[in-house]
Amino acid sequence: MRGLNPFVLLVSLVLVAPAVSAGVAILRTDYYQKTCPDFNKIVRETVTSKQVQQPTTAAGTLRLFFHDCFLEGCDGSVLIATNSFNKAERDDDLNDSLPGDAFDIVTRIKTALELACPGVVSCADILAQATRDLVTMVGGPYFDVKLGRKDGLESKAHKVRGNVPMVNQTVHDIHGIFKKNGFSLREMVALSGAHTIGFSHCKEFSDRLYGSKADPEINPRFATALKELCKNHTVDDTIAAFNDVMTPGKFDNMYFKNLKRGLGLLASDHILIKDNSTKPFVDLYATNEKAFFEDFARAMEKLGTVGVKGDGEGEVRRRCDHFNNLNV
Repeated sequence: MRGLNPFVLLVSLVLVAPAVSAGVAILRTDYYQKTCPDFNKIVRETVTSKQVQQPTTAAGTLRLFFHDCFLEGCDGSVLIATNSFNKAERDDDLNDSLPGDAFDIVTRIKTALELACPGVVSCADILAQATRDLVTMVGGPYFDVKLGRKDGLESKAHKVRGNVPMVNQTVHDIHGIFKKNGFSLREMVALSGAHTIGFSHCKEFSDRLYGSKADPEINPRFATALKELCKNHTVDDTIAAFNDVMTPGKFDNMYFKNLKRGLGLLASDHILIKDNSTKPFVDLYATNEKAFFEDFARAMEKLGTVGVKGDGEGEVRRRCDHFNNLNV
């Protein structure tokens, strides 16, 4: 058989090679190595200072990142403030308890980066990197953060519902939201382990404590303590309880151990140990922290790639809470 003419082979390869859209984001860990060489250092130093000042920052930022990625992808759309033209994601009822410290850490990092390398680093990348650094600071696993996201051009409050899990949903419904973002049931349970840090407001679990529909499966002593804590929650909606009552400031597998003891705070937590499809993963992570950390790290890497925007689909905002075109 005669060999192919090299020139003909080259032309053939060019013709059949798939075209890459200009809008596709190509993420890599060293994205800012040349354009903003101090990026890693600035993020790390800023989150360290903030976490020392306010220890709930890690949990809040992790939650903010999740809420950002599950609606319109990881594009910083949750950071946008409402204006006279638009009610933004962060002002939907389901997002009204997103903590101010999480927004603040993004603003602090953005301010520092704009001084070092103006107009280079997206707010979406700042949130992703800050989340990883904060998780590791409180004892969680390290995972790679690939960078190069652009900031989204839309943030609509009315799109939140149906894209963010709710505390009273079934496992089937919650997994439906995860599944459309590409996550398996096991990955859903692993990501739920983020509740090993942070807190929830009483209004999110009070229906498990009071009245005829009180949940009898809550640990009795835990229920008594929560009732006392939340007794005035209808007049003070800032009252909250730790998601993990045992080690609230440490990222570990205690969340899963708690579920087996009736110490799950939210109905959506407790249901993971009750449902036959998710219980095996709860049992695994409760006894094997290494397996939880490995699965959580992989799921977080995957989460950071959901719906990312590339050139032509987004921008690098000058301020994280405003589009560059203020009339959007």
